[in-house]
Amino acid sequence: MNAPDPVFAPVLETPAAVRLSDWGVIRARGEDAATFLHGQLTQDTQSLPVGAARLAGYCSPKGRLLATFVLWRAAPDEILLACSADLLAPTLKRLSMFVLRAKCKLTDATGELALWGIAAPVSGIPGAVPGIEVPALPFEMRAGAGGTAIRLNDAAGCARVLWATPADAAAPALPACPKPVWDWLEVQSAVPRIVARTAEAFVPQMVNLELVGGVHFQKGCYPGQEIVARSQYRGTVKRRLYLVEGEAAAEPGVEVWAADDASQPAGVVVLAASIGQGGVARHAALVEAKRALAETGELRLGAADGPPLRRRPLPYELPSEAA
Repeated sequence: MNAPDPVFAPVLETPAAVRLSDWGVIRARGEDAATFLHGQLTQDTQSLPVGAARLAGYCSPKGRLLATFVLWRAAPDEILLACSADLLAPTLKRLSMFVLRAKCKLTDATGELALWGIAAPVSGIPGAVPGIEVPALPFEMRAGAGGTAIRLNDAAGCARVLWATPADAAAPALPACPKPVWDWLEVQSAVPRIVARTAEAFVPQMVNLELVGGVHFQKGCYPGQEIVARSQYRGTVKRRLYLVEGEAAAEPGVEVWAADDASQPAGVVVLAASIGQGGVARHAALVEAKRALAETGELRLGAADGPPLRRRPLPYELPSEAA
């Protein structure tokens, strides 16, 4: 595979906002909400203070991710979980099956809350968004009269903010951010988001979820916890998430192949985005793949003779894996 080279970054000269219609929100409310979620998710929600946000995953008993969340504690008895809209209904249904006698009510809050993505050059972010206090660090949160701002991971020189407001609130007083630009930045952040096409495909470490703070290894049990812990401490993670660019548009769930092996796929696309700038179309993706093939071989999209994929630098380091 080609050696990494600088990442193409879309130009955003001023802050801009886009409605995230492909996201939804689950509300967990009740005096046992934090305790219940603590026993279901990869994140420690029991000690999560009010006004704090985290990444989290929801796994099957086999340790495979059913969904990923940006979650935040809005009140002592309320936690909100933002996830891919196409996974909200099945995730809500499955979680609800395990509430039993816990004092926790789970509901779809998508119709009550509007989620916006705000992107801006990192150098110009302090005080640049009218009426919104932008947190300084990833997954810091600021709640105000107008809504809740959660700083996401920066990407390609841009700061990203998840802005949650009442559904009937006015849109942010910002220019429109084209959705492909936001999607491109999400891919460049190398933070995985599970969608319907990739549900139950990955153990958290296979998509680097623990490297971006989405897995808490000192908390109690949750579905799939034993498998996730074994993968972490026995060095059995032979697959990882990589950032690539290619000559053709990709979609989540599309298989990735090694150029010299047509017998079986080497991985799968997790997220993808395409953008045009200066008359040039660019295609990027996050792909989960076998480390040996991704780091020393050549990956192709869709088939062993498909369009080549060029590896790009991740914004964080991958750990070495035990043999």
